[in-house]
Amino acid sequence: MNSEGANETMRSIFVLSLALLVVLAGGCTMPRIMIISDPLTAEEHLQLGIAYEKKGEFDNAIREYEAAEKETARAYYYLGNAYFQKREFGKAEFYYKKAINKEASNADAYNNLAWLYYVQRKKLVEAEGLALKAMELNPAERDTYQDTLERIRELNKTTE
Repeated sequence: MNSEGANETMRSIFVLSLALLVVLAGGCTMPRIMIISDPLTAEEHLQLGIAYEKKGEFDNAIREYEAAEKETARAYYYLGNAYFQKREFGKAEFYYKKAINKEASNADAYNNLAWLYYVQRKKLVEAEGLALKAMELNPAERDTYQDTLERIRELNKTTE
């Protein structure tokens, strides 16, 4: 090969190398997927969480409830329930109290916090007050809350 042919080959290799470098440096980046907004409403996250909870998939339920908590205080109640079922009582207590703080009319949150205390055999006087508050807030569920109250009072008698 003469020197002119060698120069032409070298030039071709240089151009191809430069083109490859350009492609590798910026032309072939990985595509990025951006989620601009959550397609599910808070209510849909809650319903999905409930479905997971019924299947015993508490971590998935918690993830859905956490997605809903930005838009609805009811999510705190459901988080309390999921953690209660996981037997993570400290977290359950935290979320029931948060539910009560954010939505003071949530009778179920009062009742479930009372039940949590009953199960743990602690704060029974407070638990009794919580069950009474639930009955006051939602008389339609009085029988359910009455059951909680009676069990707390029965336990109180045996611990005195």
